[in-house]
Amino acid sequence: MSQPPGPAHEPPYPGTPYPGPSYPGAATPPPEYPVTSAPPPQYPGGPAPQYPGTGTGTGHPPHYPGAPGPGGPGPQYPGPQYPGAQYPGAQYPGAQYPGAAAGSPAPPQYPGAPGADPRFAGQPPQPAPAPFVPRPTVAPDDLHYRHQGSRVHVAGHQRGADATAIGQLATQIPGALVSLAVVSALALGLFGSVVGWLVVVAWVASGALVFHRPTELRFARHALRLRTPLAEERARLEPIWREVTARAGIEANTYELMVENSDDLNAVAVAGHVVGVTTYSLNRIPSSNLAAVLAHELGHHTGGHAWAGLLGYWYSLPGRLAWAFTRGMARIALAVAGVFSAAATGLLILFMGMFVLAGFLVAWYITIPLVVAPYLLAWAGRLGELRADQQAAALGFAPEMAEVLHHFQAEENAAKAAAAGQGKKLQEPTGLARLLSTHPDNYTRLRALEPYLQLPR
Repeated sequence: MSQPPGPAHEPPYPGTPYPGPSYPGAATPPPEYPVTSAPPPQYPGGPAPQYPGTGTGTGHPPHYPGAPGPGGPGPQYPGPQYPGAQYPGAQYPGAQYPGAAAGSPAPPQYPGAPGADPRFAGQPPQPAPAPFVPRPTVAPDDLHYRHQGSRVHVAGHQRGADATAIGQLATQIPGALVSLAVVSALALGLFGSVVGWLVVVAWVASGALVFHRPTELRFARHALRLRTPLAEERARLEPIWREVTARAGIEANTYELMVENSDDLNAVAVAGHVVGVTTYSLNRIPSSNLAAVLAHELGHHTGGHAWAGLLGYWYSLPGRLAWAFTRGMARIALAVAGVFSAAATGLLILFMGMFVLAGFLVAWYITIPLVVAPYLLAWAGRLGELRADQQAAALGFAPEMAEVLHHFQAEENAAKAAAAGQGKKLQEPTGLARLLSTHPDNYTRLRALEPYLQLPR
């Protein structure tokens, strides 16, 4: 907090005592400025000017209040009067300052400032205090810790693969075969048969890095922008996480907790060992709701959704890159053909169409699954979200999970209302967009939670 400025001095006038306020407890009064006794100045060609309040022709200088001299009291100096005024910070009851008489308060002095009290001369300047930075508001801790201080039952299987995870892996098989063909062609063409096959084997074995914790942490930091929790964040997060994992019979240390700097209510399950949560979720929602969110992410891990999704993504990545490259080259070819003639463009489009048709006829078992794979993966993602909600509800967090979903719906309604206030209308997702969505709508998820909401807690 910035300090108030020191009291300013009035300009010195002959014979005038210092007009500023007296400071209680000062050992000596303010200095007196002497009255001049020199004769008035002589003006050539005439008598000295007359000053109000003096005898005629005396030529005395002006007389200021409180200064002795002939002619009686002179005019009052036109300026602000400070009868008994106190400057900001002048009175601090009970505070003792260096140089003040014992038992009496004195105004704060700022060494090195103009007009500082001479008693503080020679003291080094004091640095200004650091600005006050408020700490983030932490939401209330309303979680019922059932297993605090008690023995935790550990489940026989810490992780698994439910039907959703198996479906995700099966859907990614065509993309993985295309990726294998792309990697083999590039490796064998660039490095020869021996080194090329070693590259192919290394790529196939690289999927194990999904379960390698150091690699997962690097992926989470650099790709997902997650970070290690601060000490105060860990102090809030870990007790809630231990309660969630204790209810599920899972070892808490199996997973790594991380934080994302975000103002969204969200969390994420990454690969095989990472659970990330946003700063908004960590600081702004009650502990019971945060526990429901963490239980949902734990459901993704124990069901195998996280590692299956990342594994399928990794093995289909070369095929997707090759497809993106092919589309880019096709656009360039069409643009170049369009410069020459429309006939050349038509012939190129016809050739591309015949190539795609041949792919469907010759290798239909690859091309057709590639076309429908995005829709199947989105369907598997929606099913995985519902299963993760059921996992949170089975651990006793069904009401809290419903509160989180109502929060999501309230945010959507607020966005629509804000758009309507500006004369706009948010475009509703089309049927195709809903088919490609990896999350079901909030009302679908709330309906799936209704059977658990009727059970006693």
